[in-house]
Amino acid sequence: MTERIMAVDRMEQIISVFGSFDRNIHIIEDEFKVRVVDRESELHISGEAEEVMYAEKAISGLLSLAARGENIDEQNVRYIIKLVREGAESKIDKIAGDVVCITAKGKPVKAKTVGQKEYIDAIMSNTVTLGIGPAGTGKTYLAVAAAVASFRNKEVNRIILTRPAVEAGERLGFLPGDLQSKVDPYLRPLYDALFDMLGAETYNKYLERGNIEVAPLAYMRGRTLDDSFIILDEAQNTSREQMKMFLTRIGFGSKVVITGDVTQIDLPGDKQSGLKEAMRVLRDIEDIKICRLTGEDVVRHVLVQRIIEAYEAEDKRRVSAGPKPNAPKPAQKTFKRKS
Repeated sequence: MTERIMAVDRMEQIISVFGSFDRNIHIIEDEFKVRVVDRESELHISGEAEEVMYAEKAISGLLSLAARGENIDEQNVRYIIKLVREGAESKIDKIAGDVVCITAKGKPVKAKTVGQKEYIDAIMSNTVTLGIGPAGTGKTYLAVAAAVASFRNKEVNRIILTRPAVEAGERLGFLPGDLQSKVDPYLRPLYDALFDMLGAETYNKYLERGNIEVAPLAYMRGRTLDDSFIILDEAQNTSREQMKMFLTRIGFGSKVVITGDVTQIDLPGDKQSGLKEAMRVLRDIEDIKICRLTGEDVVRHVLVQRIIEAYEAEDKRRVSAGPKPNAPKPAQKTFKRKS
């Protein structure tokens, strides 16, 4: 049994790290099988030597986040535990990056993982950024935050959000209303992110002025988009032709973010995803950056991360197992013709 003592300068940091009803510290205790006790601005960590060392590193990382004003929640705790287990605790300092945008309710939007930080940096540094990753990694939300920040800083004159309505298929014709009403349900995630950043009133004001446009991908054909921040969401459902059409819309002073999840392609089996081809064709072009987010970057409920990991493990198992051999065809019966 080993005990380590950590001195903490400010009680507020201890309160933040421990969390409501000591929930955060209980996660660390369960993960490393240690005991953590607060005694007069000191944290006493006891347990097996190696696990105590890991716990100390994790708590130190959380304290550094708390010192920079970060709100500590379960996602932060589990992510830092993973970094410590992998010997990558030096990356913790990258998590608390600059504020990307302030929402309508005054909440700062920041990268919560190393992958998200690299994604934000890529958006700021390149004309075209491809954000590839599973659900919950913040691909769309962070892209919209960056777009709103650029618009507020007068770096662009308008924000254009688009996505293909492939998943609707032939059912669009059976939905009530005009074409815009038919495609609105498929653009809802983009509306939600904009409402969060701007508020409904400000959003509607900019929409009426033409500073914000949310439209299906088909509306992009034949246009040249200058001084715009353009986001193509759900790009895995674009065809090769659609992706090429979209990429050639880029005008002067514009920035483009393309997001998608190549594991959730809804195209017919005989159609290649335009996003998958773009990842291959554009990988060596200057001023274009491809960022790959993983299950480690999921910032939704911890169960979402576990679900993604389970599916990834299943996919690997299927690949390693290989295709099943063809089953022998049943013998065909022959019938003799009666003479």
